[in-house]
Amino acid sequence: MTFDLARLLQERRGERMALHSRLMNHQLARVLTTLGFDREYVRGEGCYLYDADGQRYLDLLSGFGVFALGRSHPVVKQALHDALDADLPNMVQIDCALLPGVLAEALVARAHPGIERVVFCNSGTEAVEAAIKFARRATRRSRIVHCEHAFHGLSTGSLALNGGAEFRAGFGPLLPGTGSVPFGDIQALRRALSGRDVAAFVVEPIQGKGVYVAPEEYWQQAAEACRETGTLLVADEVQTGMGRTGRFFAYEHYGIEPDIVTVSKALSGGYVPVGAMLCSDRVLRSVHSSMDRALVHSSTFSRNQLAMVAGLATLQVFDDEDIVDRARRTGEAFEKALAPLVERHPLLHEVRGKGLMIGLVFGPPPDGAARRRFRAVDALRPGLLSQLVVVPLFHRHRMLTQVAADNVNVVKLLPPLVAGDDEVRAFADALDDVLTSAMQGGLLMEVGRTVARGTLRRRAG
Repeated sequence: MTFDLARLLQERRGERMALHSRLMNHQLARVLTTLGFDREYVRGEGCYLYDADGQRYLDLLSGFGVFALGRSHPVVKQALHDALDADLPNMVQIDCALLPGVLAEALVARAHPGIERVVFCNSGTEAVEAAIKFARRATRRSRIVHCEHAFHGLSTGSLALNGGAEFRAGFGPLLPGTGSVPFGDIQALRRALSGRDVAAFVVEPIQGKGVYVAPEEYWQQAAEACRETGTLLVADEVQTGMGRTGRFFAYEHYGIEPDIVTVSKALSGGYVPVGAMLCSDRVLRSVHSSMDRALVHSSTFSRNQLAMVAGLATLQVFDDEDIVDRARRTGEAFEKALAPLVERHPLLHEVRGKGLMIGLVFGPPPDGAARRRFRAVDALRPGLLSQLVVVPLFHRHRMLTQVAADNVNVVKLLPPLVAGDDEVRAFADALDDVLTSAMQGGLLMEVGRTVARGTLRRRAG
């Protein structure tokens, strides 16, 4: 019998949560069911997801930034169909195929002049792992400095650069020789680099966990500190890159030129995992320094033809549809639409970020009953208010958002870069509605009912 995808999906419909609970991450299944987020999505198109009941959801997560072009972009889909039909010789391994070279050329052309080489991989965390290895080899140093609150991935090396204790707990000891400094604190960075024994300073131009933004003047000073101490500056652009902030690379906002840049997520077009470490010629030659070192760093699937096609098609759409500037304009539209809500709702303290990487920062009202309610909610669990915003946005308005980090009152938006005025207006109206309820003290009860129903369904299942 031949494989029939449509038949498989129909016959096994309704089993997804049970399969995950029995065979995969059962705690994720518990969380989704408890919060009522266990929808059966059957289709994705553009900025929207559709469930089995025909309901449409505005996806403001984009698969954590993967779907820059929205879901099911026709150009990327067609390119992958063409690649499959062409029967391309894939992963010959003892080979230098054309398409990886073409994609490397396209990425180098979009970077600053000091970026001359590309190392492909399969994910953002692999790109960071490559950056660690190449920086150590290039500098003959072992120490790596990162920032507090950073997120650089969850494999062992990148996890050692992770600023979140909740991710690191129980997995140590991790990579030795790593240390953290406060994000945006130039004096702390200078002290950390002063021994001239640090291989690399690995930093996100905007921190994904919490959407933290450093002062503008920090970046030139940080780049200067790295140059003076022989430390390589590594810009982790896995989430901020590919137009997310209104420039192709977020480092462009600050006029700096990193020695190494990591990318992934959006480069895939949402279809085939692909990542890349971009670096100077000097850095790459320090690793691949002779013919017998040609294969000292590689990955089996890293240059696979389908990933290369997805990346090339994605970059073509970026050019054809002016995606980077669209992200800038829509980011400005979000800023304009959300500014009145900061004035109207004392719970909403700030909207920060750049382009379509947006953090909604919540905090206590200045006085009155609303302030007392906020304190009571925060005493139950730090950062709980942000969850009280995310849940009704989903259930009332069918909008998918996320809490930006553990124990912080920040809600994060990563809309597809193809989002426009309709999505901006819809979200601003929905947030206005939810925050009005929050000021009236109704959200805790509403979310409590949601959790109670989800818990009963989970136990019944």
